Amino acid sequence: MTDAHKLALAKGREEGRIVRRYLEGIEAAKPRRGRKRTPETINKRIQAIDERLLEVDPLTRLHLVQEKQLLERELATGDDGVDISVLEKDFIKVAKSYGERKGITYGAWRAVGVSVPVLQQAKIPRTRG
Repeated sequence: MTDAHKLALAKGREEGRIVRRYLEGIEAAKPRRGRKRTPETINKRIQAIDERLLEVDPLTRLHLVQEKQLLERELATGDDGVDISVLEKDFIKVAKSYGERKGITYGAWRAVGVSVPVLQQAKIPRTRG
């Protein structure tokens, strides 16, 4: 394998990672149905679980303990999530070459949630197909 081939493979892997991170970031940032959870509502639910743990059967206790752990993790990480703007900047740099190499159309990018302004910045043309 030539050095040029190795570099091309490395570039493709890096572009793939950047695209994956951005798409995962879009997915994570999507608004969820229902009320948004606040630290107060999470703490209230944890307190309710603690009270119920004393009086439930072992299987229900297992599920409540799991829910409590998930809530505590959510509380610890906060709702900060990912900085989508950083992911977006990296995505804009590689999206066109990645899409051309993989045959990804404008419509496919839109179908997975990439916004029109981001596609315009990445210079991905709107095509018919």
